[in-house]
Amino acid sequence: MFKVNDPPDRSRCVTLALMMSAASAVALNGALALAAGQASVPTLNGMPPLVVAHRGASGYLPEETLEAFQLAIDQGADVIEFDLISTKDGVLIARHDAELAISTDVANRPEFAGRKRLDWLVDGEKQTGWFAHDFTLAEIKTLGATVTDPERPQQNNGKLRIVTLQEIIDLAKAQSTKLGRSIAVYPETKNPSYHRDLGLPLEDKLIAALDAAGWNSRSAPVFVQSFEPGSLKEMRAKGLRSRVVQLIDGDDIDLKTGKITYAMPFDRPYDWTKAGDSRLFAAMVTPAGLAEIKTYADGIGPWKPYIVPVKGRLDVAGRLIDVNGDGKIDLRDASTQAATTLVADAHKAGLFVHVFTFRNEKRRLASDYRGDPQAEYLQFFRLGVDGVFADFPDTAGTARAALLREAKR
Repeated sequence: MFKVNDPPDRSRCVTLALMMSAASAVALNGALALAAGQASVPTLNGMPPLVVAHRGASGYLPEETLEAFQLAIDQGADVIEFDLISTKDGVLIARHDAELAISTDVANRPEFAGRKRLDWLVDGEKQTGWFAHDFTLAEIKTLGATVTDPERPQQNNGKLRIVTLQEIIDLAKAQSTKLGRSIAVYPETKNPSYHRDLGLPLEDKLIAALDAAGWNSRSAPVFVQSFEPGSLKEMRAKGLRSRVVQLIDGDDIDLKTGKITYAMPFDRPYDWTKAGDSRLFAAMVTPAGLAEIKTYADGIGPWKPYIVPVKGRLDVAGRLIDVNGDGKIDLRDASTQAATTLVADAHKAGLFVHVFTFRNEKRRLASDYRGDPQAEYLQFFRLGVDGVFADFPDTAGTARAALLREAKR
């Protein structure tokens, strides 16, 4: 176990992952070279779909760390994606959750034991733990990032540090210059209503950082995303000119019916909840919903089942069948269903589609992909998605290369 007070040996903890990235970077660069050919792909602009590194190369390293972002770039990702929350002193940092114990070693730090909160409300949901707004940036910087999926490599837990928005911008700029290709950033305003209620709004600081970077323009290598329409609209009104993406979530999938289910806090944007708007996220994928999104955004970021539904197999009594006999019912016992028209509908409305989230683990893949994550990517690529959020950017890049070879035949 890595001791919390030991200095992190960052070069050692990422060496293996960097070695793994070399071949995949070649594949991604080769894919773009093929595109110059010019392969015809069914995206909105006819260009190859983007590989968006979801929280960096989070399948290999603790998410949203500089090392995870660097590895994603080394693997050839076009875009590094991350979530923004605020510290007590108003600095924007990259974390997916306001509750720090989910992705850091804060629970093992006795000096912070007294800051644990019980039944703290985040977007209407009670949570217990340590929350970023109770910590200054200096204190946050003493914490080590940890892997959130127990089935992924754990050896780097506690060794890598939490980073700020500015550090990510600096990395993207430096790597773009070094590599001679644009590395885009994809920040999300996370829980913006929650932060606003705390007196720590995210929007002004994000716009200011993009202004300072010279990146507040439509041509800048920036996509700004949020689940809350109000956050995106506010930033537009305050002068944000970069591309904007409306995220579209859901809670789970009912494998008996193949339908997306909705439960708080994944039923609707939290600003809708606060305003008494009873619509679900599902309202956003209708033609009327897409037309509304087009008034303030450039693209949508839907959860995968909105595009390719999945459904389990039922016995004569209507019970789900454990197809692979492992004693569990999960996606490995389900099959993909006919694709919806969402991609075509969004393109018709002039919106690009960046879909989330692709992961390599077999338990996350429907049975007809036969355990091959590239098969899942290819299905979505063939449907015309404009970008994919990937925990394993190297796998996404290899699949994209296959798509472009296929398109040139």
